[in-house]
Amino acid sequence: MLLAKHVLSVLAGACVVAANAGPVGAQQAATGPAQKPGASASPRVSPYTPVKVPQHAKSYYQAMRGIEGLSVRRTASGNLLRFSYRVTDPEVAKLLGDKNTMPYLYGQANHVVLEVPVMENIGQLRQTGTLQTGQEYWMVFSNKGDLIKAGDRVNVMIGAFHIDGLVVE
Repeated sequence: MLLAKHVLSVLAGACVVAANAGPVGAQQAATGPAQKPGASASPRVSPYTPVKVPQHAKSYYQAMRGIEGLSVRRTASGNLLRFSYRVTDPEVAKLLGDKNTMPYLYGQANHVVLEVPVMENIGQLRQTGTLQTGQEYWMVFSNKGDLIKAGDRVNVMIGAFHIDGLVVE
């Protein structure tokens, strides 16, 4: 008996909803063309805030790659990204100062690969040569068109030397 009352109340509720809904075509004509499900007028923004490089990653890069103090920062104009690092072991980090290897910066969000620009009179916009312990070095990547923005995660690749997951400041 209780089950029958529940079924009747559900059916009555469904009839009221169907009566108020009206024909589907009339609703679409009044509101305009239907949007795709999940489509919105504004782009979705991640609710998660980017984090710095974790301490265990810093320890790894210092022990295995011979560098510390990693950072990627936008210049004032935003057309260049500066990758900075401090050398702790020049022998392990020697690939960073090699003139013959071409460095690239890979944007994880939009899958963009940036290069170090080469100027006619100056050459590559990076420091090369013999690395020294405790010295801070840098290289600049061209970000023409503002493809990589602050808060994006990037990877720096120099030959077999990869530094993954840096956050652009």
